[in-house]
Amino acid sequence: MNTREDKFSTSMMNIPPSGIRKFFEMLIGHDDVISLSVGEPDFPTPWGIREEAFYHLEKGHTSYTSNWGLIELREEIAKYMEKYGNYYNPQNEILVTVGASEGVDAVLRAILNPGDEIIVVQPCYVNYVPLAELCSVKIVPVDSSVNGYYPVASQVEKLITPKTKAVMICSPNNPTGTVIPEEELKKLAEVIVKNQIWCISDEIYCELVYDGTKHVSIGSFPGMKDYAIILNGFSKSFAMTGWRIGYIAAPADLLAQIVKLHGYNTICAPIFSQYGAVEGLRHGWKDVEKMRVSYQQRRNLMQKAFSDLNIPVPEPKGAFYMFPDISSTGLTSEEFATRLFKKHNVAVVPGSVFGAGGEGHIRCCYATSIDKIKIAMDRIRSFVEELRN
Repeated sequence: MNTREDKFSTSMMNIPPSGIRKFFEMLIGHDDVISLSVGEPDFPTPWGIREEAFYHLEKGHTSYTSNWGLIELREEIAKYMEKYGNYYNPQNEILVTVGASEGVDAVLRAILNPGDEIIVVQPCYVNYVPLAELCSVKIVPVDSSVNGYYPVASQVEKLITPKTKAVMICSPNNPTGTVIPEEELKKLAEVIVKNQIWCISDEIYCELVYDGTKHVSIGSFPGMKDYAIILNGFSKSFAMTGWRIGYIAAPADLLAQIVKLHGYNTICAPIFSQYGAVEGLRHGWKDVEKMRVSYQQRRNLMQKAFSDLNIPVPEPKGAFYMFPDISSTGLTSEEFATRLFKKHNVAVVPGSVFGAGGEGHIRCCYATSIDKIKIAMDRIRSFVEELRN
């Protein structure tokens, strides 16, 4: 007899729900909990962006756009990408997506065939591996924890086989906040070009870097224009998470395939979000800088608090996450996160959900107010001291 589950997709049944969203759902109805779990700015979207969206809504600009997105937005994205040495034709090399997450899904489905292999640098954002698994491919993890939480080109090259289709990276990284050094990124680009494989580069945190760190795009290196697929968006740097607006920059022949899927499953990104993004790229950089400076202050506060607890933390040079090593407490990351939530009303994400190198860590997001960070760190200190005693 067939079971109810026989009526479902096997591949869908086999992927787990998001470990991040699990802890987010636990927060509902708990107003006394301080959340360091979800990667969302606590700033509202800058007023100029909101005002631009209001204007277009009032004018009745509520229609579909081209599948590719508004041409004025693609033109602004192209100008912006020149800042990092990337040169793309806004007509056919830039596609506006419903957030960077849709971009990940669309890219993977456009390049992967069943039986292919994809090298994924881990720890990594939780949607990479499940979305690749839905393409019936083999995931080949690179454990970046053995080298300061960024990938080494020689590490990656050893894993390349005739079945390797792509390498997936994220810098600045979610969940660790680490940045791939320019020299290592250059070596990785040489490996990519030599082996003629795709490099999917998630650069959504590129504007949130600290201590004078410079963001370098892997797409800017010689020969990489043919192999780089750049993912980016407005959620993090412009505090536009709910607007669901991102983009893919890639070779025209690949985007010609991706836009077909995009046209079928989403049609286009919301038009008012696109107009807001145009305004952000034209006039929103002072707001981005104010938020970046604030995040750096919060990072410093949280990093010192963990240091005072003698809990090691890979130094975050970007994004707004910290990945402290709590293995000395004797708890797994899941146990630590669950008990911290239940006993001390602080929500963090267990490192195990981010793949290889994540166990024994927790991810703490410092995109929340300094007052809340102070309270959360006091509670974490009490919890750690209880465990040690």
